[in-house]
Amino acid sequence: RVNARTHTLATMALCMSTSASVAKVARPAVRASAEEKPASVPRRVTKALAAAALSASIALAGPVSSANAEIRLPPLDPDPERCERAFVGNTIGQANAVSDRILDLRQCNYVDKDLSTKTLSGALMVDATFKGANMTEVVMSKAYAVNADFTGANFTNAVVDRVTFDGANLSNANFFNAVITGATFEGTNLAGAQFDEALIGKEDVKKLCENPTLVEETRFQVGCRN
Repeated sequence: RVNARTHTLATMALCMSTSASVAKVARPAVRASAEEKPASVPRRVTKALAAAALSASIALAGPVSSANAEIRLPPLDPDPERCERAFVGNTIGQANAVSDRILDLRQCNYVDKDLSTKTLSGALMVDATFKGANMTEVVMSKAYAVNADFTGANFTNAVVDRVTFDGANLSNANFFNAVITGATFEGTNLAGAQFDEALIGKEDVKKLCENPTLVEETRFQVGCRN
């Protein structure tokens, strides 16, 4: 019996020693796998991801007030046809203003142009001109329109969601039956703008009523108390 027990213990010890040896041999293979370099990503995919990241950052930040630090914008899109993209609009992630490419409309001229029903979510509109433009039923979720000119533009039935209008000219613009939520209007010219039957968020009413260019009948349309 003693010999049998001794034999059993010896067998167990041998098994444990063998298992430890196998573990030591396997470990380097795991480390080597972890150190493998990731596969390279195509350049066009990288550009698309970068565009989506910028759009997402604007979307997450919401409207940017000029009183705070402004977002850092990328250089102008070198595409000579970039202004024409407004007539197509965004087609990816419309509600969240996320696209596979930045909709760069900065410094573009859309005087009296028809942009009705277009989705311009996340568009960069700085210093662009939309005088007299037809923007009926346009979707401008999270657009950045600082210093843009919308004089006399028609926003009937438009969705104006978290748009930065700081320093923009909205004089005589028509927002009939439009939805306005989360937008900013610091230094915006609202003289003669119309908001009849517009659905305006509570905070937006407050911001609009603080604008000195909003007077007389327009204040009544917005819902100002005085």
